[in-house]
This record gives sequence, structure tokens and C-alpha cells, in this order.
Amino acid sequence: MLLKRILTAALLLIGLLACLFLLPDTLWAMAMLVPLGIGALEWGKLSGFSMAARASYALANVVLAGVVYFFDLSVWIYLAALMLWLLFVPLWLAAGWQLRSSWLRVPLGVLVLLPLWVALVELREQGPWWVLLLMGVVWIADTAAYFTGRRFGKHKLAPAISPGKTWEGVIGAIIAVGVYGVIVLAVLRGPRFDPYAWALPIMMLGVVMLYLSILGDLFESWVKRLANVKDSGNILPGHGGVLDRIDALTSTLPIAAFILLHADLLQRIL
Repeated sequence: MLLKRILTAALLLIGLLACLFLLPDTLWAMAMLVPLGIGALEWGKLSGFSMAARASYALANVVLAGVVYFFDLSVWIYLAALMLWLLFVPLWLAAGWQLRSSWLRVPLGVLVLLPLWVALVELREQGPWWVLLLMGVVWIADTAAYFTGRRFGKHKLAPAISPGKTWEGVIGAIIAVGVYGVIVLAVLRGPRFDPYAWALPIMMLGVVMLYLSILGDLFESWVKRLANVKDSGNILPGHGGVLDRIDALTSTLPIAAFILLHADLLQRIL
């Protein structure tokens, strides 16, 4: 199982890097519609939609992405994601809301998936390394939490939501993300980049992303628990579905992109 998981992850990484560094911005945006559509199909399945409704829902998400792109509505999408992940989801998980209504599941799935697509598109326009560096935070946190939790995990993080996650795994993720931040500062050192001036902002961004990655992971675990399934799908051997792979990205990348690309607006809001 672990070997299958590693092989699948390696193939996904190769495909992602090829698209990220070789495709022009427009084709990259179109390529990212694939995980958006598949994720919407899986969300529809978790929500109990019929096959026809799932297909329509996936198509609607793709069309909405085109509308957002054409009319430049990214800021509004980011603001919606900010409200979702910093206010609604923590309250949802704390209260254990069931959210049985399909009518509420429809907009919620859009708010989970569409902001990630917007973030991937806008960050890629700034350069592929932006996408890779931010994704690296999530990947390293997830990997460190997985292996640290398996080796040392004793104290459950949220047993009612995801029994496999532990506080030891969180500590492992914190250490790994901290080391990653130090490496990033060292690599970016140069005449136009003062690592000492950027150390605190980068570390603070890492802390925010780490918190959000845990939140996104727990949120998808809760949605799967409500649907009484282990994985969101079976398209990725050893991993499950697309939502199982992008759960932490849905909560981290939109808010990180908003902070980095729209800092002036964020300052006015705060």
C-alpha cells in the first residue's frame, strides 16, 4: 500500500511539474479545470447527488471558473474563501453540523473547489515557483504529519472527526514546515532579497498555512464521515480520490494567494 502511494505521488508530481513549467498561463488554467471537475464529481458523490446531477455539477463548476476568469472576479472568490475557512468551517467542526441539505451542499462545494482553481491560476501568472513553494508547505506538513503520527502518535487530535490524526503528527508537521521555511530563506538569499527582513512574514505565513492545512484535512474527513466513506473516490491508487489529495490545498492556497497578491486590500479590510 505504501509503495503504491509513493508511486502514485511520484507520477502526479511529474505531471504537475511538467504542466507547471512547460505550459503557458492559458493552457495551465485549462489543465487545472481537470482536477476542478473531478473534485466536483467527487463532492457530488459525497453529497448523495445522482450521476446526472454530479455531471451537471462538475460542468457548472467549470463554467463558473470561466466566468470568474473572464470577468476577473478573483478577489470576491478569495473573500468568500476567507469567510469559509476562517469562520464557517471552524464553527462547523466545533458544533459537528451534519449539513444534510443538498441545497447547501451545492454552494459549499463551489466555495471549497473554485477558490483553489483561482489561486492556482493567479499564482502561476506570477511564476511557477510561487505555486511550487506554497504547495511545498502543504506537502511537507502532510508528509511529516503522516509519518510522525504513524511512528509516535498516541494523542488523538480530533477522534470524532479523524481518528488517525494525532497531536504528535501536528508537532512533526510544525518542525518540518519550520525547517522548510529556513531552507527557503537560505535559497532566496540574494542582493534583492534580505532574509532577515522576510524571516518573520514567511514564518507567519507558514503558521497560517499549517493551521489551514490541518483545518482543510479535518473538514474533508468530516464530510467523508457524514457520507460514511473512507475515500472521496478511487481514481488515484493508494490515495483515493482527487479530493483526498487536494483537501489541504483547498483551504491553504486561496488564502495564501489572497495575502500575497492582494495585501493592500487585506490591509484595508483589517
